[in-house]
Amino acid sequence: MSHLTAHRLLVVDDEPDLRTLYELTLLREGYEIETAGSVEEALARLQQGNYSALITDMRLPDGSGMDLLHWLEAQGRPEKALVITAFGSPENAVEALKAGAYDYLTKPVDLRQFRMVVAAALGRSPAPAKPLAGDAPDTPDTPDTPAAARHTKPTGRAPGTGALQRLAGSSAAICEVRALIEKVGRSMAPVLLQGESGTGKELVARSIHESSARAPQALIAVNCGAIPEHLLEAEFFGYRKGAFTGANEDREGFFQAAHGGTLFLDEIGDLPIAMQSKLLRAIQERSVRPVGAVAEAPVNVRIVSATHKDLGAEVAAGRFRQDLYYRLNVIQIRVPPLRERLEDLREVSELVLERIAHDAGVVPVPRLTDAALVRLQRYAFPGNVRELENLLHRALALSGAELIDAEDLGLPEDASEDSAMAPLDALSPLPAPKSGAVRTDEGAALPCDLSAYLDDIERALLVKALEHHRFNRTAAGASLGLSLRQMRYRMARLGVSAADGAAPETPDGA
Repeated sequence: MSHLTAHRLLVVDDEPDLRTLYELTLLREGYEIETAGSVEEALARLQQGNYSALITDMRLPDGSGMDLLHWLEAQGRPEKALVITAFGSPENAVEALKAGAYDYLTKPVDLRQFRMVVAAALGRSPAPAKPLAGDAPDTPDTPDTPAAARHTKPTGRAPGTGALQRLAGSSAAICEVRALIEKVGRSMAPVLLQGESGTGKELVARSIHESSARAPQALIAVNCGAIPEHLLEAEFFGYRKGAFTGANEDREGFFQAAHGGTLFLDEIGDLPIAMQSKLLRAIQERSVRPVGAVAEAPVNVRIVSATHKDLGAEVAAGRFRQDLYYRLNVIQIRVPPLRERLEDLREVSELVLERIAHDAGVVPVPRLTDAALVRLQRYAFPGNVRELENLLHRALALSGAELIDAEDLGLPEDASEDSAMAPLDALSPLPAPKSGAVRTDEGAALPCDLSAYLDDIERALLVKALEHHRFNRTAAGASLGLSLRQMRYRMARLGVSAADGAAPETPDGA
């Protein structure tokens, strides 16, 4: 193991017994170890030369581990920093991760986990698991269910290119997002992306992955709301042959497929409570047990999650576990809706048109006229970038010219923010109760079948929203505060069908 001795580590702890324990554990792994018992001693050693990593306790006799993190940051040092915090002090861990720590451990330290975290920080994690046979484990899909997971293979391109470049715009809001991506990319900290449907949360997740040291490994993107509840455990953790009917071979789960890379959990707020508990354990223990297996297998993944819901409110309502929320919400990035950065419309539209034209083999790439851009800027895009992409896709197909004018967009001339953000103002009055209604003393009619009456109201709202958004289910659902999955469910339950020729619904964001 002579090639491993190039890694020189500095361990900082004021308890001699713990220093010895950490030193012996790491020496067996083939590292060179130096130790310090205080901030002053650690700084003296750091000033004498570079280390591969710094492992420090948070509480030290003459300061804290944060002092060392701030010093490394100020000096622009390359050391990966691992912080050890007291159990039950999540605020210390969050503070450390925001200050640039790669990861953290809680006392009492599990030595197996300790070895894994150090190995991951130094790029010594085991080789990534074999790619899945397809984009996702074989599961029965319904015709209207999108692929639950997508497997992005390593591309070999330099970190920071690709997805980050597709985050077009120069507004303050999107510049702040790009700055946060570049800052959090270097750490292991979990990231929670908060934003409306269609804002491009998956694109931000891919940018974080490509900006990190994990870029050469896989990014596994999972739509948590698209997986049947009874298949969640098998999909996330894999299964062994014979674990259940139809399990004819061993199959990896999302965690194993993302080993060494990033696991993106989209619509995390849709996970059932029972699965939230299992996910929390996998994140805490950094290991998973496939369905039908006896032993757990270690995994090394970075978690990036996303939701359009207010998870804080979901926690308060008892629909989301508080401990999982704290685990996921270490660093939060708010992805702004398109209406908050309308100054980016020209740049975003040009990028979208370039991609659509390339896919369709259209040369030259069509351009928006000034009148078309003005028409777009008067619209508030409740479906965000996804709706813009659908709109431009349709306009390109119908115009057939090098220039896309305002009339090609299919938006009304008075497509103001009010009409876009309140599409249901023009609804007809609520339906009158059908025959057999009960009359009150005041003469008002009450429905004799409340469920049927409410279904009629909901059906009318859905149809009106769909008509207003040209039967784009994503945009219609967003205007009602519904995800695409919720919109599909309600349409199916109430027998509402989208019109023929609706614009195609595309993945999240441009």
